[in-house]
Amino acid sequence: MYLDRELEICLNVVRKASSLCMKVREGLTEEDSMKKFDHSPVTVADIGSQVVITMELLRAFPDIPIVAEEDSASLGQNEELLDKVWHYTGQYLPGHDRGVIIELLEHGRGEPSSSGRYWTIDPVDGTKGFLRGDQYAIALALVEDGEVVLGILGGPKYPVEPNNPNTLRGCIFYATRTGGAWMQGYTQPEIFPISVSSPNSTAGLRFTESVESAHVSHSIHARIADKVGITRPSLRMDSQCKYAAVARGEAGIYIRVPRDINYRENIWDHAAGAIIVTEAGGKVTDFDNQPLDFSVARKLVNNRGILATNGIIHDAVIGAVREIMGKD
Repeated sequence: MYLDRELEICLNVVRKASSLCMKVREGLTEEDSMKKFDHSPVTVADIGSQVVITMELLRAFPDIPIVAEEDSASLGQNEELLDKVWHYTGQYLPGHDRGVIIELLEHGRGEPSSSGRYWTIDPVDGTKGFLRGDQYAIALALVEDGEVVLGILGGPKYPVEPNNPNTLRGCIFYATRTGGAWMQGYTQPEIFPISVSSPNSTAGLRFTESVESAHVSHSIHARIADKVGITRPSLRMDSQCKYAAVARGEAGIYIRVPRDINYRENIWDHAAGAIIVTEAGGKVTDFDNQPLDFSVARKLVNNRGILATNGIIHDAVIGAVREIMGKD
């Protein structure tokens, strides 16, 4: 069936990348990370995860371009970091030397298109969460003719049972266009459909938002929550795991009000999560109630802000955003 092969291969590669990230995290040292030109952190896990995913995608789909977060500049001239990446990825790159790492990173410099297919990869979404030992995700999506048609989120730290968050952890979430949204525990064979929440009142809903206040305006989020009648504390976590929380019904709203009105989001930060929420029965738009446009550039240049909801409350939140943002 349509996308069956792509889904099978991508689930396997996200699991491989997740395993690599978990191994890096177990022995993480200060020397395993550095700052990029924009001062955001990059780690052995970010680079190694992207290398493994890229290699597997090129083997299976050599003609599909790749749009990914990292490139060879992420390594700079750090030979020690390169050696560490090779230590974790060499087993996946038989017949190559460590120079192939640079080549594979350069494959991620593709550009989105409104026609044909491309992959987009966030090898470790939520690097600060990864460094803290909190939530992070491995995100992979396939875009076809400008529309996301497949999305996978690997959450190595995400609780399998939302009501028992301190027990078994490690979930993979995925969706294909018109194929629904699904979840599987990393160590479990069972696959479960997931769906958004549909409470009787907005008071029972919950916001989810970024941990880092430098990324978003928590104060505006709180005002929007108050405006639509949400009284529960927000669920703060890193990465696209926030999309998973909406898709699985743990939160009714994920909102991202950037601190800089001119800021535009990276496509790899939202592609996989957006289709998972949509296929779980929710809705994802910008603040103008327009679909996210993955057909133009490496950033969502045609979209201002991000809103993912259970669908039921979407219009009410859009109205609150317009009223409050209009006053700021």
